[in-house]
Amino acid sequence: MSWPGARETARRAGLRPLPGVPVPLAEALGRTLAEPLGALTDLPAFDTSAMDGWAVAGPGPWRVAGRVLAGRAEPAPLADGTAVEIATGAQLPPGATAVLRREHGWTDAALLHDRGPRPLTTGQDVRPRGQECRLGEELLPAGTPVGPAVLGLAAACGHDRLPVRRRPEVRLLVLGDELLTSGVPGSGLVRDALGPLLPPWLRAAGAGTPEVGYVRDDFGLLRDALRHSTADLVVTTGGTAAGPVDFLHRALAEAGARLLVDGVAVRPGHPMLLAELPGGRHLVGLPGNPLAAVAGMVTLVLPLLHARSGRTVGPPALAPAAAPLAGHRTDTRLQPVRRTAEGVLPLAFDGPAMLRGLARAEALAVVPPGGAAAGETVELLEVP
Repeated sequence: MSWPGARETARRAGLRPLPGVPVPLAEALGRTLAEPLGALTDLPAFDTSAMDGWAVAGPGPWRVAGRVLAGRAEPAPLADGTAVEIATGAQLPPGATAVLRREHGWTDAALLHDRGPRPLTTGQDVRPRGQECRLGEELLPAGTPVGPAVLGLAAACGHDRLPVRRRPEVRLLVLGDELLTSGVPGSGLVRDALGPLLPPWLRAAGAGTPEVGYVRDDFGLLRDALRHSTADLVVTTGGTAAGPVDFLHRALAEAGARLLVDGVAVRPGHPMLLAELPGGRHLVGLPGNPLAAVAGMVTLVLPLLHARSGRTVGPPALAPAAAPLAGHRTDTRLQPVRRTAEGVLPLAFDGPAMLRGLARAEALAVVPPGGAAAGETVELLEVP
């Protein structure tokens, strides 16, 4: 399958967003809004002072009488020619026409004078009621990822709970007899890099905390792991090709799976696959080489997670190539790059088994077959 067909297959494989559930604000971070976020109040809910100073009524000079602080009961009305000392965020007294900043006012006996650089205007340094939003206004659409700013906005306009999509449950199966989970590699053994690399990326894409399991090169163990998993998405690493211990295709067949994608015209990572498991669950098979596995993450796993999470995905980022980007003869190539003022530059150490280039990368450039010339615009895929 060619680029971007694999991503489209992942999005259109009969996937529906998972059900929505209301959760407390503290539990909503990293999830996705299941419904639009609406304002439960005007914001601000009343006219407030944007500065420390004096709330004044009418033209000056003004007679000062009293003080208004934030969090207190509604202040008494002001008559023309009067003023009251006021704190930032405090409710503006009825009748007040502006706020005179503290640094712009001076008092002479009982009178307050304006010594600002320009004459005071009506509404100056006042945050009027409803300046940011009105009661019932839609602030964010469904499908918005819930980050810290979304939590702050929801709290500011009155929400204690948010309707969010259930997080997709993910099980990561790392396959292979040759993998170490600690210590220095050697004597035919290699250190597992994908067990530490993939779970944070999956969580950033909206998944629940992934369960990680290690499966030896044994057909029965792999078949049983697929049969017994109840996760919404199973992600495997290795075993997608046709080597002597690559059992994934056979295990999927015995588990009753239906292959949706079996190989993608992307380098590295072309032997990746996507399958539908019984019960509407899915499996993505990633190659075992680290950078090839990352290519499968951005090509199949992330679009699938976004679809299950109900996330709205914006248009791709674009940038010019600051230098020629080498391409594969027939396939799309994903190239680790860094950004410069002139565009993106390729990074060395970009082989399928390498992570050194990815560790310095700010994005993956989607390089078309044959490569991209300097100045040519390429699509960018973000990396966490």
